[in-house]
Amino acid sequence: MRRRDFIKVIAGSAAAWPLIARAQQVAKPVIGFLTSRGSDDAPALLAAFRQGLEEKGFVEGQNIVIEYRFGENQFKRLPTLAADLVHRHVDVIAATTTPAALAAKAATTSIPIVFETGNDPVEVGLVTSLNRPSGNVTGATQMNVELTPKQVEVLHDLVPGATVIALLVNPTDSASAEIESKAASLAARTLGLEFHVVNASTERDFERVFAEVRELRAGGLVIATETLFTTHSEKLAALAVRNGVPAIYKGREFAAAGGLLSYGSDIKESYRLAGIYTGRILKGEKPAELPVQQATKIELYINLKTARTLGITIPLPLSGRADELIE
Repeated sequence: MRRRDFIKVIAGSAAAWPLIARAQQVAKPVIGFLTSRGSDDAPALLAAFRQGLEEKGFVEGQNIVIEYRFGENQFKRLPTLAADLVHRHVDVIAATTTPAALAAKAATTSIPIVFETGNDPVEVGLVTSLNRPSGNVTGATQMNVELTPKQVEVLHDLVPGATVIALLVNPTDSASAEIESKAASLAARTLGLEFHVVNASTERDFERVFAEVRELRAGGLVIATETLFTTHSEKLAALAVRNGVPAIYKGREFAAAGGLLSYGSDIKESYRLAGIYTGRILKGEKPAELPVQQATKIELYINLKTARTLGITIPLPLSGRADELIE
């Protein structure tokens, strides 16, 4: 090889080195994170998901990329957002909330999906079996729907004179609304209570809901597991106090804002479990071989100030089980 040609080869190779290095830098696994929540909702849940990833050695910005897609509580947007992640050929889709998980499952049968849901994943059609999910879908679930009858029972114990109870659901999340309505209705009938369902699909409906609860003369309100209600749990708590309605929901925020009682699964734990499964799949494990996990920790928060305002005496066995008594 002539000296001039040799120099050209070396120069061409040197020019290619930055391109090779750049390609190596961007060759990171990409996670598509899909949720029906808003972009500013519950940052602690995103932190819990990232914690699960880190437990498997994946740190956002270092060795993984996360593409976020937020539905902003508008479920109709989710199929388009899911299709966009599929089009981008992400390595795995982490779909938190039931509507997001169902949209992801409808969008792809090849990209692995890890869900986080408060519903029974078999009942809503995400998997065929908890132990053997099959296909490309697995994930983590809370026990919130299973706890709905217990919420009705606890509320009845606190307000034993009430003969009417209501359940607040979001009708646009039809799968969750139907499941929780059935569970609450059965529990109410068992206790001999008159039962009603009230609906809210946007924050603007909340004032009307409490007016309806008063018209029904409901002695208590159970708030169904739903991202819209989680996002606005503080407003719902304030309305419950203003209207003198004993109400129960999940998550400390509700009781801290004045709601009588918060009783439900630790949702941060199920997000962490979803993060762990996402990391395991990135390391080569298959969704069909990962049984659906269940967050088993139950949290109980009681607002004693609200109880006194409503004239409710908290039984010692219940207060003794509380994770926190809020004054």
